[in-house]
Amino acid sequence: MSEPRTSSPPAPLAPADRPVSQRRLAIGLCVNVVAIAFETIAVATAMPVAVRAVGGLNSYAWAFSLFAIGMLFATVVAGRLCDRIGPARPLLIGLGVFAVGLVISGTAETMLQLVGGRFVQGLGSGVLNTAVFVCVAQAFSPTQRPRMFTYLSTAWVVPSFVGPPVSAWLTEHLSWHWVFFAVIPLTVFGALLVLPTMLRMIRQHEQVDPQPDALKPASLWAGALVALAAAALQLAGQRLDLEALALAVGGVAALAVGLPALMPPGFVRFRRGLSPVIVTRGLLAGAFVGSEAFVPLMLVEQRHVPLVLAGAVLTAGALGWTSGSWLQSRPWLRIRRDRLITFGCLSLALGLGGAAVVGFVPAIPYPFVAVSWVFAGLGMGLATSSTALSVMTLSVAAEQGRNAASLNLSDSLGSGLFLGATGTIFAALHPTGDLGLTFGTVLVAMSVVAALGAVASLRIGAVRNEFAVH
Repeated sequence: MSEPRTSSPPAPLAPADRPVSQRRLAIGLCVNVVAIAFETIAVATAMPVAVRAVGGLNSYAWAFSLFAIGMLFATVVAGRLCDRIGPARPLLIGLGVFAVGLVISGTAETMLQLVGGRFVQGLGSGVLNTAVFVCVAQAFSPTQRPRMFTYLSTAWVVPSFVGPPVSAWLTEHLSWHWVFFAVIPLTVFGALLVLPTMLRMIRQHEQVDPQPDALKPASLWAGALVALAAAALQLAGQRLDLEALALAVGGVAALAVGLPALMPPGFVRFRRGLSPVIVTRGLLAGAFVGSEAFVPLMLVEQRHVPLVLAGAVLTAGALGWTSGSWLQSRPWLRIRRDRLITFGCLSLALGLGGAAVVGFVPAIPYPFVAVSWVFAGLGMGLATSSTALSVMTLSVAAEQGRNAASLNLSDSLGSGLFLGATGTIFAALHPTGDLGLTFGTVLVAMSVVAALGAVASLRIGAVRNEFAVH
């Protein structure tokens, strides 16, 4: 079966039919992304205190694994809904579910309630991520989308500056419960901003005839299977025993069965077009997340750098990410999207490789890690936005939701799998006491993954730059 109908990009809404205010919609979407990003970063900071308070330290990993399960499954559901009823209703539903999850976790007195709330938050987050993507595809013209993704990337990065200190202050001076409660006003504000536009988009979608040539929606059973597989592989990466081996084998088998059903036609045979874009996105996200978790630990444990300075290295990466996202949106940059993805992967590989050298060679001053991390962030800013824009360009309107779900699924799955892989490497080498070997190997492995992303991107084929044809 050939890759279907990938040459016709979805037409944006005509000016007369566009939602009430693109500016209002853009601000509202960015506020919602800030809420999700802040929750992700701030909760990670407060979670050690929270699980101790509810007596669930032995189940610590489930607070993150259940979030991932909920998000992956909801991503598939949201893709089906967006193609069937448009993105407006799913976005509003996702906001509501996310807020409910915050309330459940924020009022938790037991570990069961806390992880249950995290699962509900994951459901809301998965729906929101996909619905935001489809909203951008439908409400903004091709030349507007690159700048919109710059705004969304910035909205995702900004909480990395303020999330940890705000979370620490709330936990210390009020309670860890307020880390969850503090996100609710942001969620409500974002919902109020987008509500008029969403109501207008709902009415417009009801007037559009369904497209009978669209692909069959992704299977819910496959989404559930992949979500469980991802959780099994994450848990396997946290331990080195026979149970971990069983989890890993079961997780890989479940992925082999479920993943092809959630991806575009030609995914298994790696045909040109959408499939290489989605594979590259998973490798890209996995390489970055799998490294980012260990860079501050390397600086603190190996170089005895104060935690605040170790965190500043990640801030340097955030600045690079914002710069890369800004650069890809410039009208004078006429480089094809597929080549921007390749350049982004290579920049990420270079940055991770530079950080690995610092890990292997203690004589190199640790600030060089910050320089390397700027290149890593720059690559992510270039390639993350460009993969999203490429999926929009290669998808017809009736399949935007399905393909957005595939892209987000690959992003989350790659992050989880390679974070588990680096955790396994760390667990195997750290007991040797050779910290240079331990952290250097982790970073080299992820640099190789980023390089594989660059190789995979060569299979995409030519994807036009929006500014080159307008």
